[in-house]
Amino acid sequence: MWTTNNVILCFYISFALLALWGIAQAWRSQSRTETIHPFKSFVHLLAFYLSYLLFPLILFSAYAGWTQLYSLHQAIFIFLLSALLIYARFIEPHFIHVRHLSYKLSAPGQSFQKPVRVALIADLHVGLFSGHERQLKLVVEKINQQQPDFVVVAGDWTYEPENQLEQELAVLQQIQAPIYSVNGNHDEQYPGPPILDLLQRALANNNVIDIEAKIVEFDDFRLIGIGDLWAGKTDMRDMPDLPQDKPWLILSHNPDTVDMVPNLATRPLMLSGHTHGGQVELPWVTNYIMKKVSILGHKRGLYEHENADVFVTVGIGMVGVPFRFRVPPTIDIIELN
Repeated sequence: MWTTNNVILCFYISFALLALWGIAQAWRSQSRTETIHPFKSFVHLLAFYLSYLLFPLILFSAYAGWTQLYSLHQAIFIFLLSALLIYARFIEPHFIHVRHLSYKLSAPGQSFQKPVRVALIADLHVGLFSGHERQLKLVVEKINQQQPDFVVVAGDWTYEPENQLEQELAVLQQIQAPIYSVNGNHDEQYPGPPILDLLQRALANNNVIDIEAKIVEFDDFRLIGIGDLWAGKTDMRDMPDLPQDKPWLILSHNPDTVDMVPNLATRPLMLSGHTHGGQVELPWVTNYIMKKVSILGHKRGLYEHENADVFVTVGIGMVGVPFRFRVPPTIDIIELN
């Protein structure tokens, strides 16, 4: 017969076994990462795997409230907190949204021969917390459903990835449109050059075109890739000397790069990521943290600046903590006209 003591004992045993499993998984996954920070990887992976402890905790809080083992207020508090964390850890990160924006890139009084649909994604952060096969397949499926003319990836492909990065990104070959990409700060300067070499091979072998410091010609505009701001690769002083018979679409990871865009004949649009939209939206706290991520105050959506506009996507993956709350991963479809 199940008594309260038996239930408590089962809870402690399951909690301990699940904790040991989480520690073992974190250690094993850390050993497969291509990172120069193995201890940091291990600590972050602990948060990722030990989050499974939330499930026995929420069940036990319900039982403790029902049997009056805890006071009703205590049981409700633990239950709601656990439910909130379960949502942010296991549910919202897998609800990939698709959002649409129409933007007039052509010069005043002119128009494109036909609208161009661009799929913008960023911050996949394949590695510790996200970007694994199930999530990437869903991203690819949703992109193909939108039938874009091309896809741009605004950097931060990695977050201390495992050494099977090329195989993990193989699903990108199923995207039915050209894919253009630039690197982000996690790809360029942190965790470091070993990741950059690994990433370049993985992208090249999966049909992703690196356009950093390169120009892609389209009928009605030009696409240019600009390197990462924090890596010091954002020199755009030569842009006024380039042909100005078409408007420019700029791809660069960090939206603060927009402040370096020179005055051009036609107002350009920059596509960026980097901020995750805050990733976890909490009153006051998120806005305070965002000041360190974007000095110019970029968070999500479209911003106007002196010489250019910048659109900031909230991205797909996660860093720091394995949670998304009120900022679901998003694919942005931008119709240029």
